[in-house]
Amino acid sequence: MTEMVLQARTLPEPLFRLIHSEKVKVREHRGEIHLIPLQEKITTSDCPLLGLYSDGKLTVDKHLAWSREDKALEEL
Repeated sequence: MTEMVLQARTLPEPLFRLIHSEKVKVREHRGEIHLIPLQEKITTSDCPLLGLYSDGKLTVDKHLAWSREDKALEEL
């Protein structure tokens, strides 16, 4: 049995339209080829920076504004 992971966009167009993930596992077993879409999910355990604001609602500008406010409060 052979396995490899490929970028889905390297597949021919008819197959690429059927796969809705960025990567696909290609498995050959007993003369059959299987294409298995891989869903990559980043969890908070994978990246400690993700957490309370991982929903994408916190922008860099908003974060910097909050940091400036916190710094100003500390100086008082």
